[in-house]
Amino acid sequence: MDKEQELWKVFSVRLRHILQELQLEFDRLQEIRLRVQEPLLVVYDNQEFFVEESGRLNSEMEGSYIVTMEDIRNTLDFISRYSLYAYEDEIRQGFITIQGGHRVGIAGKVVMEDRNIKTIRHISFLNIRLSHQVKGCGNDLLPYIGDENGIRHTLIISPPRCGKTTLLRDLIRQLSDGTKKRKGVTVGVVDERSEIGACYQGVPQNDLGKRTDVLDCCPKAYGMLMLIRSMSPVVVAVDEIGSQEDIEAIEYVINAGCSILATVHGNSIEDIRNKPVLRRLVEERIFERYVVLNNKGGIGHIERIFDAQGNSL
Repeated sequence: MDKEQELWKVFSVRLRHILQELQLEFDRLQEIRLRVQEPLLVVYDNQEFFVEESGRLNSEMEGSYIVTMEDIRNTLDFISRYSLYAYEDEIRQGFITIQGGHRVGIAGKVVMEDRNIKTIRHISFLNIRLSHQVKGCGNDLLPYIGDENGIRHTLIISPPRCGKTTLLRDLIRQLSDGTKKRKGVTVGVVDERSEIGACYQGVPQNDLGKRTDVLDCCPKAYGMLMLIRSMSPVVVAVDEIGSQEDIEAIEYVINAGCSILATVHGNSIEDIRNKPVLRRLVEERIFERYVVLNNKGGIGHIERIFDAQGNSL
């Protein structure tokens, strides 16, 4: 069964029939959103569309299929194989990773216990984010971040939906496997949201290379320290840094002699400089390469590359 048909299996029967009628290029389908008593919505090629019961896309809400509570319950049953309890740990984090590496975001009534999230009940909102691997999208960037002298500490700066995780994933794969010009190295990945490797039952669904070790669903700061202590990586890769703990862990990685690949939300280096927690990254020139993405030329499109001093390359 191909990846597309495999995905449709997790939806309620009614939704499955509707979605299978969509005449879309599967690789350009990014999100499917279910909200109880609200229109079925998809994000396709970076645009939002409402879905009619006939499977037709519409930019207007009128005539859209309205998602029912039964749709959401049945979809959750298929996702969890009729055992939500077995996915209790994932639910506490707000998502479940399904076969194929797709991530199902969950929202509803949050139940707290001792200031920690115990579970989410009355789940009424689902966001299925499709996992697409674009092998080769890091080809143009690779020469800028690595050469015979090693791999440079690199920060990828990107607005949402511009392919930063997709680009990071391909860089990890190429650094791990090696190329004709460069030997492969050991890469440690801290995949806090299960988006880089998209592990399903412990196995990455995306190709991260032959020399890559993954800490799945692990907080970034803890994971970076764990990898340094236990897996001897040459490169450590993380997605969406932002906390003070993340910054301190990155410094630990660099002081341990490892290279760091990371991503962050933003539109420019100036954006990073204006965020109090992240400002020091720029001021102390912790990173040797800054890569700014936009969505004007497809997934992972590079707008500009800068060195540690902020000079355009």
